[in-house]
Amino acid sequence: MIKRTFPAVRRVLSPGVRYFSGRDTTEDVCDGTDSPHDTKQASLYVHWPYCLRRCSYCSFNKYIAREDNSHIMTQCFQRETETLLQLSQVSSITSVFFGGGTPSLAHPSTVAAILEAVSKHVNLFDKAEITLEVNPTPVGMSKLKDFCHAGVNRVSIGVQSLQDDDLIFLGRDHSCHQALQTIEEARRLCPGRVSIDVMFGRPRQSIESWENELSELLKVCDDHVSLYQLTLERGTQLFKQVQRGEVAVPGDDVTAEMYQCARRTLHQHGFLQYEVSNFARHNAVSHHNMSYWKGRQYIGVGPGAHGRFVPLGEGGVVREARIQTLEPDVWIREVQQRGHGTRRRIQLHHLDVRLEEVLVMGMRTTEGINHKHWELFSPQLGLHEVFGKSNDVQELLQSGQLILDDRSLRCSWDGLAVLDSILPALLVELETKILQRRQRNHSSDGQTEQASSPR
Repeated sequence: MIKRTFPAVRRVLSPGVRYFSGRDTTEDVCDGTDSPHDTKQASLYVHWPYCLRRCSYCSFNKYIAREDNSHIMTQCFQRETETLLQLSQVSSITSVFFGGGTPSLAHPSTVAAILEAVSKHVNLFDKAEITLEVNPTPVGMSKLKDFCHAGVNRVSIGVQSLQDDDLIFLGRDHSCHQALQTIEEARRLCPGRVSIDVMFGRPRQSIESWENELSELLKVCDDHVSLYQLTLERGTQLFKQVQRGEVAVPGDDVTAEMYQCARRTLHQHGFLQYEVSNFARHNAVSHHNMSYWKGRQYIGVGPGAHGRFVPLGEGGVVREARIQTLEPDVWIREVQQRGHGTRRRIQLHHLDVRLEEVLVMGMRTTEGINHKHWELFSPQLGLHEVFGKSNDVQELLQSGQLILDDRSLRCSWDGLAVLDSILPALLVELETKILQRRQRNHSSDGQTEQASSPR
């Protein structure tokens, strides 16, 4: 039975948000500093905060613009990008992702200006993946060509549904026909580099209708598909409708079968699942998202953006988690005053915090966490040492949901579908091993101190 599949997916969609707790641990097993290679490169996420309207299910950091402030937004994006690049002292940016909100509402010149600011200060790889999230409206489609001229070479289209009634119910501002037109135009401009977002678990949706929708989608899609289960986020219009009994969503068993149905169907059409929600063929994986899942540095620019990097420019030696100010007007004021809108900074020098992120993000991928990658963050505690002797983990290994061998720690095909039921056991075991090692170090230090003290 595949149940409670996607709560775990939802928790970690935004890299590291789950661990933005700032726990105060005073002792470390290792110093947690990043290797020189880790600090030379980073990916860049740019958050455009505006939408034309708010979808009924959406709880993201987005706002309805009261006036056209594109000029001042462009200036602030440029300045914050330059400030954080200088602070990080990276020598190259490996990928850029323009998300939101609805970044296709931005003017293409804004995208060009941000990419120019990057290129002015660091090396932006010639073949760097530059992704733009696009709302498949006539306005969004009409600007695709200009966005590509500005530097965008990959497009992620928020199709969500091919059913017009569902799109209206969800508050989307496009039709199925417009989505199909946008996909066609994007594939013409960026062949092989178009991703489609599609949502399941929608009200009134059945397994049969979902299968039919997938069949239609596969006739027009390019080489990348992202699946997302509709989630009920507190405070949204949809959440209130469901709470009042006005709307019903499919149960856990139905959504679990929808997920498995999509996995099988996509696999039959040549798509390989490389992450819980993401599928690609012809090696069209999202390199930007892979950098998150592999625990690499990334810089977040724009209202509410998140980042993870070492601030070498001010003498930092450990990675920091950073959150930019949420509200666009306040963010603009702060960027104008001090060059950036960073609202919160948390040092990630503690072993447990860093390893939790590596574990949660790495286990989302089908390749899991290989031993060499784990050792970069935990040279003293290997994968076999942490997980090899745990009774709970042994049960997962014996059931075939989890695999631990000389290659990596990873979920099997069946295990990936119940990732949220696997992660708690892994996290508990990790925390237990870290605590045991810390206690041994304390005991060893105490014995050394007693032996050296005069009697």
